[in-house]
Amino acid sequence: MSLTAATSGFLVFLLAVPAFLLNLIVGSDVLCVTVVQGQNDWRVTYTSTWICALKGSTVNIRCTYRYPSRVNDNDYTVEETFWFTKESNGVYVDLRTDPEYAGRVHYHSDKNDCTLTITDLRESDSAEYKFRFITNQPGGRVIGSPGVTLTVTDFQVKVSRGSACSIQTCTWAKLQCHTSCHLPDHASYIWYKNGENIWKQTSSFSGYFYPPDSYSCAVKGYEHHSAPSVCVSGQSCNRVIYTDQSICAFRGSSVDISCTYNSNEPITSKFWFNLERSHRWRYSSQPEDLSEDSQYAGHVQVIETERGRSTLRISDLRESDSAQYHFTFKTQWFEWRSSLPGTTLTVTEVDRVMLATL
Repeated sequence: MSLTAATSGFLVFLLAVPAFLLNLIVGSDVLCVTVVQGQNDWRVTYTSTWICALKGSTVNIRCTYRYPSRVNDNDYTVEETFWFTKESNGVYVDLRTDPEYAGRVHYHSDKNDCTLTITDLRESDSAEYKFRFITNQPGGRVIGSPGVTLTVTDFQVKVSRGSACSIQTCTWAKLQCHTSCHLPDHASYIWYKNGENIWKQTSSFSGYFYPPDSYSCAVKGYEHHSAPSVCVSGQSCNRVIYTDQSICAFRGSSVDISCTYNSNEPITSKFWFNLERSHRWRYSSQPEDLSEDSQYAGHVQVIETERGRSTLRISDLRESDSAQYHFTFKTQWFEWRSSLPGTTLTVTEVDRVMLATL
């Protein structure tokens, strides 16, 4: 083994080591090695090199880092640490300054431990995350590479169709609640029919399904990350699909909460509601239109610019607006139920620390 590149100011020794130790890019010159170890020990070690997480959930990406306190009579101290996914011509974009992660990224550091927390995960967050630290000495810039590959996925209802019914219009099918993330061996599943819990706890079940009905699923412990409702028989059925499962917004700002919906019968009424306001309803099991609630008077608006899509706009947000919002519709013979999670809104104060980094 030979040293192919060296940074000014210190000497690096290479030893045979376990494979889990990671490559490092050190200093203004690039030094790519399996591991850097010895008297001058520079290292970034990740707890995991691959993480699978559910859309809308929170993930913690952890690492530890080491560096020599003194090399060639020079004292080393860390002046800057950050995580990144993007690099161009030697410029690394700190996740805290990336608009795509605004308000969703937090760093935690305790001595030589480093943790990146990302909330409200999106599928676009799937990427390789790397940790970088910069010391006070020339050449003392280190990147842990390869980093941690994050895959963000969602639950899906997979449909395996069989033959059609001989008497009525229906389809035999098998439904499976699927995600590419590893789940506990004895996970308990939750199934929904037309937005209502039907109390089946297995990952799959079979039966005869009728065209108006839609189905969704989730796993106990992850109830707020349910699969989009699917039509089992045909392409059209009763269903509501929310654009976002969770939204974080600042106090005083405005937010749009949207969904798409479909009905097999003419709709007689439709509206948004806040389940936490049920104590104000005439009947606790019968949701009431949010736009008629005095708490929201003057700062809610329902917008429908296209058929089958509804948007609840809440302006001048208050912290009391933090809640889970649902959409429902009724026909002469049917009502969409609210056991399925809606969109959870969290209203918070502006983070002055975050604004300082923008």
